[in-house]
Amino acid sequence: MDIMERFLTFAEQSPTAFHAAANLAEILRENGFGELKETDPWFVDAGGKYYVMRNDSALIAFEVPETGFASFRICAAHADSPAFKLKENFEDRTEAYVRLNTEKYGGMIMSSWMDRPLSVAGRLAVRDGDGVSTRLVNLDRDALLIPNMPIHFNREVNSGYAWDPQVDLLPLYGDEGAAGGLIREVAEAAGVESGEILSHDLFLYSRQSGSVWGAGDVYFSCGRIDDLECAWAAVQALVRSTARDTIHVCAVFDNEEVGSGSRQGADSGFLYDTLTRLGFALGASDGEIRAATAGSFMVSADNAHAVHPNHPEKYDKQNRVYMNKGIVIKHNANLKYTTDAISSARFALICEKAGVPVQHFANRSDIAGGSTLGHISAAHVSVDCVDIGLAQLAMHSAYETAGTRDLPMLIRALEALYS
Repeated sequence: MDIMERFLTFAEQSPTAFHAAANLAEILRENGFGELKETDPWFVDAGGKYYVMRNDSALIAFEVPETGFASFRICAAHADSPAFKLKENFEDRTEAYVRLNTEKYGGMIMSSWMDRPLSVAGRLAVRDGDGVSTRLVNLDRDALLIPNMPIHFNREVNSGYAWDPQVDLLPLYGDEGAAGGLIREVAEAAGVESGEILSHDLFLYSRQSGSVWGAGDVYFSCGRIDDLECAWAAVQALVRSTARDTIHVCAVFDNEEVGSGSRQGADSGFLYDTLTRLGFALGASDGEIRAATAGSFMVSADNAHAVHPNHPEKYDKQNRVYMNKGIVIKHNANLKYTTDAISSARFALICEKAGVPVQHFANRSDIAGGSTLGHISAAHVSVDCVDIGLAQLAMHSAYETAGTRDLPMLIRALEALYS
């Protein structure tokens, strides 16, 4: 199976951040990484490989050198993507239909979710004796659909219609006979009784399979390319690396799409806690850990905007990027991206040594851009950091597009970061 097939399989099997984290953890275990628990004492061996998870949806993996360490080499990405989340009481019976009551998670292109088969996946909190345990669940079938209004009743749909997520975008599950059916179906898929489910984090996801397409198969499309592509590539690079005098770290956070403000997001102590506990477990003093951190380097990997073929006027003339042309270094004067001249130069040299081309992205000065986790994480672990990504189209659509040649280049560059 080639790299693209492997990634598309991973993306299809990772409909939520919970599933992505579980699948990345499985890759790590297959490559000799052992799991540490935040609630347990840490015993870490020189030359060892470990990972730790938080909230079932974020993980940090690291590889320790055989003899000492001078710094950390860190790559960070995120596992969440924009989607519709089921509300706690989600069943809505209207007319002869059973719909689901949802709310937006993150900034998605709402219309891209309509008239396509959808399903439900996520995490259940279930009764476990006197306590609570979790179960991952995925219906893994065409279970829902958000139907468009026919143009006969919505003449404005092609001239700037404003979608109302509480009215236009509630998914249809079944007719009146389907009442109570989804919670039973979810419980059965998770192997529990519906009465055991105490709460849930359930999301909709598109069922459309990924595909490689275009002249010469230069493009691929699937759901959640942003940011599963970078998260998967970072783990692939980590498991191929061998730590020498630096500790190799791969952090995959959750909740980037809603500002990272959670205990499993970049705006938390997760990375700081992990690096500090790791240093102490290796016998380093507080001063030695701080010195190693000060000399460290981090790559914040989250995808970038390729020039749109139909709207090139939206992009800065001198700082525009394209799919299949190499890794994108992202710049912003107001620090929405944390890149500065030094971190940009350092990463460009890493890519040069790996034989990987780089591109530079900046928004037009009259168009506000997005941001990512680099500058947020740097407020907690203050290291030299560069924001990078791969160029893609239709970011935050239910079905995104990127270049087939870029993913192998990112893996090579991140291997060079670690080596």
